Amino acid sequence: QALITTAGVKGVDTIPFIWFWPKGYRSALIMTHDVETSEGRDFCPALMKLNERHGFRSAFQFVPEQRYETPKELRADIRERGHEVGVHGLNHDGRLFEDRDLFAERARKINQYAAEFAALGFRSPVLYRNADWIEDLDFSYDMSFPSIGHLDPQHGGCATCMPYFIGKMLELPLTTIQDYSLFHILGRYAIDLWREQIETIAGHHGLVSFNIHPDYLIASRAREVYRSLLAWLDLFCRTQRVWRALPREVDAWWRQRSRMQLAHNGSEWTIHGPGAERARVAFARIKDGEIVYKIGPENSAPRAGADVRSFAEASLSQSQYVKEEVA
Repeated sequence: QALITTAGVKGVDTIPFIWFWPKGYRSALIMTHDVETSEGRDFCPALMKLNERHGFRSAFQFVPEQRYETPKELRADIRERGHEVGVHGLNHDGRLFEDRDLFAERARKINQYAAEFAALGFRSPVLYRNADWIEDLDFSYDMSFPSIGHLDPQHGGCATCMPYFIGKMLELPLTTIQDYSLFHILGRYAIDLWREQIETIAGHHGLVSFNIHPDYLIASRAREVYRSLLAWLDLFCRTQRVWRALPREVDAWWRQRSRMQLAHNGSEWTIHGPGAERARVAFARIKDGEIVYKIGPENSAPRAGADVRSFAEASLSQSQYVKEEVA
């Protein structure tokens, strides 16, 4: 609604911007795994094999202290197979954000493990979070903020399915229900809720992100549900033009996109900057009171007399609930 109102004030009916995802992908998807116990750690190789069978690479977040050891050989194997290693808190005692001084002390240790693990990404245990403190951590991206957290111990959420910056750090919000909540709180051993969420998020061109714990997939019933999810996701990504990526790839793209420049040469809009060869120009317009996207070249420029570039950069990236037209 804000974008529609602003467009009317500015006298702009077509707004150019840099499309959300590379190569015109409709949406993006990341698979991540928080490893809670030594049993879950030992299941990681089997989980990698299962993911790979359906064409997915994923990120594994490990607890660095007390709960279990994370051998160098395991971390090396994860990377050599094309997956990613991240850090999952410090010791998973639920106290990370309890006190500012305690957090600062633990953040120094977590940063040491970030360097040791060569990890770009972080997720806080139990999704406890504080946006005012998170920049103490030396990571490129964080994954601790759910879009909606009504089933989590810390309620609330960031209310978006798009990546966004918290200072220097990129936030990749968790946008789907976690396996523990699905299986053990709701008692549902089926993928219908996941499918509904995925279709909604992809329909809004957002980031579909999962946190599936190896620890809860050891039981055959849960593993079969996950296997069904992977098979469905494989088909969905191939038929719906969804970019299956590692979190670090989404992080790299979103940072590149934030530095690209959109320019008009008199006849068409072009994108400049590192990574521009993967970017697509898109256009938003108001149709029947809703925002409609069109991806691809468009020869006619927006109506003169308004700063369409700054308007697009400031407003359009916040809009999610839209329809789509693809050229």
